[in-house]
Amino acid sequence: MSFAALAFPAIDPIALQVGPFAVRWYGIAYLLGFLGAWLVMRWLVARWKLNISDDDQLTIVLAAVVGVVAGGRLGYVLFYGGGYYWSHPAQILAVWDGGMSFHGGLVGILLAAVVVALTMRIPWLTLCDIGSVGAPVGIFFGRLANFVNQELWGRVTTVPWGVVFPGAGASPRHPSQVYEAVLEGFVIFLVMVILASRRHALPRGVLFGVLLSLYGIFRISIEFLREPDAQIGFLPGGMTMGQALSAPLIVCGVAVVAWSLWRGLPEKGRPLIQTGASD
Repeated sequence: MSFAALAFPAIDPIALQVGPFAVRWYGIAYLLGFLGAWLVMRWLVARWKLNISDDDQLTIVLAAVVGVVAGGRLGYVLFYGGGYYWSHPAQILAVWDGGMSFHGGLVGILLAAVVVALTMRIPWLTLCDIGSVGAPVGIFFGRLANFVNQELWGRVTTVPWGVVFPGAGASPRHPSQVYEAVLEGFVIFLVMVILASRRHALPRGVLFGVLLSLYGIFRISIEFLREPDAQIGFLPGGMTMGQALSAPLIVCGVAVVAWSLWRGLPEKGRPLIQTGASD
């Protein structure tokens, strides 16, 4: 039985090139993601009336960049490298050569938030809540960049919107990158904005817990349609690495929401500087 399929659109992964200098859509996706997260942070700081200055916000964004890039790369090396990087350690630093892990980036940015929380005396969970509203922006653009790069495609399918990726053979596949952009990016962002827009802010940590739970649910669901990484394949029980790493996020997310609702702590910024009266 024959069925229609969509040819992969002729999109060059390089958006702009001047001589040896090339700007890739993947890099633009990261830039748009961090820019969007910064705009979200400015909105939340004003809405929640937090004492976090513009300079503080810039420092937070820079720390997030370091955490996401370093954690994402190391996470890919550990979870998806398949032993390659143990034989080629110099390639670990070649971030331009592809290979980033969401779960590694999550760990990296949470550790960066610990450093910021300690140095600025801003509650760690407040930083996590702010980041949770902005993170789906980066996920959305990042998954679209995966589609442009013809990577992380889905399994073979007969659905009419199946896409024939040039590097994945002649069979149409689920455009799982687009599924992830919609669910993990747009839908989660919409939910987070609705929750963050409440007249009275939710207790500290609730937004973070909701993000973890929703991402885990969506990622596990989409993994049933996504082709496992060739160097790893299926894990015991038919699970994929993405499902194995995402399952704990649901448990942690529910636990964080329950704990946060029980504690009922408000969102807080930097401690206000107390000035003594003069006579």
